[in-house]
Amino acid sequence: MRDAVAQLGPAERRLVGTAVILLGVLLIRWIMVAIVRRRTDDARVRYAWRKGITYTAGILAVFLIGRVWFEGLGSIATFLGLIGAGIAVALKDPLANLAGWLFILWRRPFRVGDRIQMGNVAGDVIDTRLFQFTMLEIGNWVDADQSSGRLLHVPNGRVFTEATANYTMGFPFIWNEIRVVITFESDWEAARAILLEIGLRHSSEAASAAEGHMRTANRKYLIHYSTFQSAVYTDVLNNGVRLTIRHVCHARERRGTTQRMWEDILRAFRARDDINFAYPTTRFYDNEREGRPDARANPGS
Repeated sequence: MRDAVAQLGPAERRLVGTAVILLGVLLIRWIMVAIVRRRTDDARVRYAWRKGITYTAGILAVFLIGRVWFEGLGSIATFLGLIGAGIAVALKDPLANLAGWLFILWRRPFRVGDRIQMGNVAGDVIDTRLFQFTMLEIGNWVDADQSSGRLLHVPNGRVFTEATANYTMGFPFIWNEIRVVITFESDWEAARAILLEIGLRHSSEAASAAEGHMRTANRKYLIHYSTFQSAVYTDVLNNGVRLTIRHVCHARERRGTTQRMWEDILRAFRARDDINFAYPTTRFYDNEREGRPDARANPGS
């Protein structure tokens, strides 16, 4: 075997060496991943170790193969310099994505499992790689931040050019609003009291949890709210009085909370004869019969 290798030319020996290095690195990676799988059942821990082992194996393979093919240059620094110059000139976008990957690892604007929005796309981060990360999309044609079922592959370089909104890191709660419009003839004060009671009942647990999370988040971020209790705000539209319930809820439970509150609102309003929802209608107004006595039109004029 040794004699057969000795008879090969320089290029053939380098090819054989490259194949041996790749097989060895892949074997080591497989063994390490198998050990991790046996040691833990935690999916997140397995994922993190698998990613770390894969990246380390890739870097080791590049280093060893570079030494095989560029040993005549006398220095691995020269090899890395040539590779870096070629990447900078020919691979601008992949280089930006690689820098984005390093930024994600270093600054951690998001992690696997976080719910984020970047530009006009949003979803749960399910994978991060050298050049792109993957999200399970929410929204689009689906309402209330629920999954659409699509996978979005986003270039890492977008972390430098677009704002990233993180729903869950540090403070996993959001403010939600439910807008209810009732007619002008309705008892808006009674309706407001009903909505406030419903809001407080459905958000009290989330409000208590949010206060605890805020104390932890304040160690890193300047997050300040005077209260997390629900409130109802009143304003007037063209077709009625709008009452808005503002309440805090978990970032992943917005639709379920909204549904439960709406069902209680419908039941409560159904039991009241003096509260009616407003909706687009056409009404004819007879000033002579319906107007105020001092403002009615004079039929004789």
